[in-house]
Amino acid sequence: MQEPGGIRIVLADDHTVVRSALRLLLESEEGLEVVAEAGDTESTGRYVRAHKPDVLILDLNMPGGSSLATVPDLLETSPETAIVVLTMQPEPSFARQAMQLGVRGYVVKDAVDDQLVTAVRVAAEGGTYLQPELGARLAADQGETPDDLSEREIEILRMIALGHTNSEIAEQLFLSVRTVESHRAHIQQKLRLSKRSELVRYALDRGLIDGTAG
Repeated sequence: MQEPGGIRIVLADDHTVVRSALRLLLESEEGLEVVAEAGDTESTGRYVRAHKPDVLILDLNMPGGSSLATVPDLLETSPETAIVVLTMQPEPSFARQAMQLGVRGYVVKDAVDDQLVTAVRVAAEGGTYLQPELGARLAADQGETPDDLSEREIEILRMIALGHTNSEIAEQLFLSVRTVESHRAHIQQKLRLSKRSELVRYALDRGLIDGTAG
């Protein structure tokens, strides 16, 4: 969560021209401040440790090894830092892997500028942003009924992931609370997941909910 004074950002990209353009874009927005720029994975880690930024904008392809591979260490170093990936890689598999590692946002570089700004703001507030086109492709790649879930179970999973209680789901779907509880138990058994946070991550990774859901 960002500090009251605004959103502090570390910007990591190996191209100086790209960093300069991104800094201009970000700092033209109210409440956004770039506190450091990094050109490789080593300096990225150093600046994250030093500044503990609200948001790290991370390019996937930089000198020093895989940026994705550094995500767990970066989050351990600064748990309050939300990572937003900005990359040339539009493949859903990269987005899925990044989200599974704890990345809060994923935007492709050819996207319009306001998508990056939106991703930064959403991530800083503790939410998750997946570029809409990628979310649609993730859903298409996954198929109709992931992990043998029934259509009703997918519907209930979506509502669980969006934060609805069992009572609210029962009311909206005209079911009994006991029936919803039974469906929820079946979903958790099929997916081998027990926590709501795990169900949210599963639903997001498979494009079952909007990527802006928090």
